[in-house]
Amino acid sequence: MADTQVRGLDATAVSAWLAAELPGATAPFEFELITAGGSILTYRVVDAAGRVVALRRPPMGTGLATAHDIDREWRILSALGPTTAVPVPACLVRCDDTSITDAPFYVMEFVAGLILRTPADAEAFDAAAGRRATDALLDTQIAFHILDLAAVGLADLGRHEGYVHRQLKRWKRQVEQADARPVPLIHELHSILSARVPPERARPALAHGDYRFDNVVLGADLTMAAVLDWELATTGDPIADFAWSMGYWADPGDECTWLTDSPTVVDVFPRRAEMIDTYRARTGFDLSDYPFYEAFSWWKQACVVEGVYARRLRGSHAGMAPARSVSAIAERVDAMLDRAHALVTALS
Repeated sequence: MADTQVRGLDATAVSAWLAAELPGATAPFEFELITAGGSILTYRVVDAAGRVVALRRPPMGTGLATAHDIDREWRILSALGPTTAVPVPACLVRCDDTSITDAPFYVMEFVAGLILRTPADAEAFDAAAGRRATDALLDTQIAFHILDLAAVGLADLGRHEGYVHRQLKRWKRQVEQADARPVPLIHELHSILSARVPPERARPALAHGDYRFDNVVLGADLTMAAVLDWELATTGDPIADFAWSMGYWADPGDECTWLTDSPTVVDVFPRRAEMIDTYRARTGFDLSDYPFYEAFSWWKQACVVEGVYARRLRGSHAGMAPARSVSAIAERVDAMLDRAHALVTALS
């Protein structure tokens, strides 16, 4: 039986649209909201013949207009899929008619495989498996960091210079628009970081914006099967993009982490310092300004989580079940800002 009540979708209207527009699809359809992530909403869709696809739509109650841009994501997937070494799901069909389900959406291939979200997902790994998964993650990021953007039609995806300045402006504005509470340290650190942005030492690249284990799918052999969640991607500084990814790479004993249960704490994975050294060796990039990018990343993550706090105050969960108390989210923001402040102080 087709679903009649699906959060974020008019299942009846979407089912009719899929039956008419998705080649080879057979009604009825079953929809499941995938409960990983909290930005673009993703649904696992199964038709009557058992074919599985994924449907993506913007979240309900978004903040910045461009923060969950499915048009951008569709364009990037379409560009990367056919000709590059960056594996992504195949684009199938899209709908821009918002009368169907109050928002545009698109359908892509559902890539089955392993997504590492918690230490339990890697508990069966030995050292060799940990290394294969790590190399898959790192080498794929390097692949899109050295991609010829003009050759794949993405040279005009975003401005080529001033990536960190743009990010500083964007996320400060996000906090100001949310206006959830006074957070003076966000503004203090913004001023310090803005005055200390280093020159960009690598050519502009495709910056994913949120690259980590739980935004990729690993195949049975632990090679990369697909990179997901491109809605924040732009043209930017690859070193800043890599530093952001390393914010998610928790080491055992870290007092403050971006993820509450990061898979990378399992001892089969290398430590963060080794990851940085490996990225430096494999890219040849000058990482002499890496400490700045680390401090900036902690500030930016604090701004992101402050936005989550503001949405929770308004009662919005972006389609997801609440994971923690509202006050605990604010405490995490404060801890991240303290970490950013300590890193900025160490730059002096």
